[in-house]
Amino acid sequence: MTGTVTESSTEQWKDRKRYLWLIGLVVPSLAFVALGLHALTGWGVWLWTGPIVVLVIVPAIDLLTGLDRSNPPDELIDALERDRYYRWITFLFLPIQYAGFAVAFHTIATGGLSVVDKIGLAVSIGAIGGIGINTAHELGHKKESHERWLSKIALAQSCYGHFYIEHNRGHHVRVATPEDPASARVGESFYRFWPRTVGGSVKSAWRLEKKRYGRRGRHPWRIGNDVLNAWLMSAVLWGAMIWWLGVGILPYLVLQAVVGFSLLEVVNYMEHYGMLRQQVGVPGRVRYERVNPSHSWNSNNIATNVLLYHLQRHSDHHANPVRRYQTLRDFEESPVLPTGYAGMILLALVPPWWRRVMDPRVLAHFDGDISRANIHPPQRERVLARHPLPTAPIGSQSTEDTAAQLAEDAEGARCPGCGYVYDAAAGAPREGFPAGTPWSAVPDTWCCPDCGVREKVDFVAIGAP
Repeated sequence: MTGTVTESSTEQWKDRKRYLWLIGLVVPSLAFVALGLHALTGWGVWLWTGPIVVLVIVPAIDLLTGLDRSNPPDELIDALERDRYYRWITFLFLPIQYAGFAVAFHTIATGGLSVVDKIGLAVSIGAIGGIGINTAHELGHKKESHERWLSKIALAQSCYGHFYIEHNRGHHVRVATPEDPASARVGESFYRFWPRTVGGSVKSAWRLEKKRYGRRGRHPWRIGNDVLNAWLMSAVLWGAMIWWLGVGILPYLVLQAVVGFSLLEVVNYMEHYGMLRQQVGVPGRVRYERVNPSHSWNSNNIATNVLLYHLQRHSDHHANPVRRYQTLRDFEESPVLPTGYAGMILLALVPPWWRRVMDPRVLAHFDGDISRANIHPPQRERVLARHPLPTAPIGSQSTEDTAAQLAEDAEGARCPGCGYVYDAAAGAPREGFPAGTPWSAVPDTWCCPDCGVREKVDFVAIGAP
């Protein structure tokens, strides 16, 4: 599951970004920057600070500051994980985010702004909320229950609480396959991807929770449903804002939410564009090969990495989902984007530019055989015609052994990714397996409830004869 980390990247390592991570708190502060500069100058352009920073200033800084490929050595990762300084940075994001949200909407409701200025401020708040979804992403992968609840709170502004379920238990299981609504395909523009991923993620999240409750013999319409309670948070937040400031702010609440989750989805679009895990196994036991560093696009541009808590080191994140951002590493096998995520957003918004830059990189990644990529079905013939297959097969599919690794009479099993242990005596009641449920009765389609990556066949049996 781990990739190749070059020795030179860990030599005499120290976290030179330790205090740079604080720059990430500049993002939720942009609401106050925009309002302050507008008050000083009267210029409406300052109310558009959010998109200006995300789409202009950060890409420019990425180009000027270059790359950071340094990696923490193995022996320091545990200490870095335990250092609470890093997690407090993510915790502090949320109060600043919501303070700016409240002040900005109070200004929209009572500040005498023009419609254009209100739209600009709402778009800026949406950009902040979109990056807030990335903070929710970091928190939502952790095992601590308070961090998972903070993740839902961060998602409430953008009305995208179902992301907490779909990303952890849907996307991480199906990533880089045609079944994943969050994995973009060659020949699929962002504007075609957007409705597929937005609608698909809602459906997937609901199906996952419905299935979890179904195993317990219950209907999903209850407050414990993580989709419903996350949406309830948004309803309470928006209801309180409308009660306080009036129904006139509703169009701007909707606008900032759409901007926020669209910013998330354009990042999803680029993270796995064209990547495809090959199917392996024998008839009757066919599955996709396990996720490895070659299935995610990476970037080491330092500015975007600092603002997005190392989200661009996406390969290590998929290999180790519960690993904290400060310990994520760069792998040699990972395909690399030509610049940081902020700059790539601009390309994604202009499909001809995106195809010109990215399609040749996908082709090179698959050694000239585009048929091995994840191709948008309506565009398949056109894509294959544009990139003829090589005269001889290049590369080969993984020969990963998919034989069952488990003794079915085992007392339990351990996830080799995050260490979660299924104990037959205790069961997993929240997952629908009451105490005493033997490991053999757990369906093959079940995956680890903590990391959301390893499936039952990956687990290592414990207590087997």
